[in-house]
Amino acid sequence: MTDFTATRAAFHLPEGMIYLDGNSLGPLPKAVAARVAQTVTAEWGDHLITGWNACGWMDMPARLGDRIGRLIGAEPGHVVVGDTLSIKVFQALAAALKLNPDRRVILSDTGNFPSDLYMAEGLISLLGPDYELRLVAPEEVETSITDDIAVTLITEVDYRTGRKHDMAALTAKAHANGVVTIWDLAHSAGALPVDLAGAKADFAVGCTYKYLNGGPGAPAFIYVSPRHADMALPALSGWLGHDSPFAFDLDYTPGAGIARMRVGTPPIVQMAALDAALDAWDDVDMADLRARSIELSDRFIAGVEATCPDLILASPRDATQRGSQVSFRFADGYAAMQALIAHKVIGDFRAPDIMRFGFTPLYLNEQDIDAAIEILANIMRDRLWDTPEFKQRKAVT
Repeated sequence: MTDFTATRAAFHLPEGMIYLDGNSLGPLPKAVAARVAQTVTAEWGDHLITGWNACGWMDMPARLGDRIGRLIGAEPGHVVVGDTLSIKVFQALAAALKLNPDRRVILSDTGNFPSDLYMAEGLISLLGPDYELRLVAPEEVETSITDDIAVTLITEVDYRTGRKHDMAALTAKAHANGVVTIWDLAHSAGALPVDLAGAKADFAVGCTYKYLNGGPGAPAFIYVSPRHADMALPALSGWLGHDSPFAFDLDYTPGAGIARMRVGTPPIVQMAALDAALDAWDDVDMADLRARSIELSDRFIAGVEATCPDLILASPRDATQRGSQVSFRFADGYAAMQALIAHKVIGDFRAPDIMRFGFTPLYLNEQDIDAAIEILANIMRDRLWDTPEFKQRKAVT
């Protein structure tokens, strides 16, 4: 059994704060500061350029990829870390379309994160007018997978409501219709068990600053199935994705397997932070994590519905149909969330009316949930949110 008391002790949690926003940015693991300091002083400081060899910097993208791969059910050697999630979405889309050259339609849903859709729009604007980004309601994805679709681009867990797609079922339907699949795991990796290999997913991408706690701006990852790894062609043919970067050939030759999905120089300091953050996962069983997440989120739903009648559940009530977050609708949700944050309960807001709360068992317990419910109930009952201060929109919501 996973010891969640031990994992909680691994995080720096500000005194008096209840943090329900790990689905946006995970808190600081205590081991990170020392690891980053070591990387800056003992590695960069003392080794300088020789650190690429002496300190293993060049191997970090693949090594961290395998650490993340364990959490998402990937085969060893088929995940690599680097760049941003948008870049990885672009790479996966371009490679997937190349694998299905006779088709021109990318299927996604209206619940997908806008950045994924922006990258798809940008790519098809380069490819020409014959290409189409087709959007359907999340509930209509399965029936919309037909034999004219080239690629599905689906975020497994909806960033607003927490609604979870059935990866295995949708992938099977896609393959039966000759469709290549891309899964965005931004709200899945570290939040719930994922089985990319078992589901036979083709590509997957994700970020590491949410549930994986890699810190602001932490690098993204990409997965390519073994059956595609030596055929997938990265549109962003960067120097470090070359088969022999230090041969300095003038023509690009893609590296073997997942290595070809590397683009630019690895952000070593950020990767060092992520490496230390991943230590918290070494003794975590993902089934235990999922069970605990459901316990905490169900407790929160019951408590909020019993005390805050103005808040309407936006997430699926069935825990098996949602990720590790719970959302409520409220017309003045932004102001209510700002009032909650002022009382040291940190969640976030998503337009137009979503109050969003993340449940991360690595550092949350029942006492946190009960205290958050009580504070939220007080704010709603006494209309503490109804002030000009809390209605003034900030740059980041």
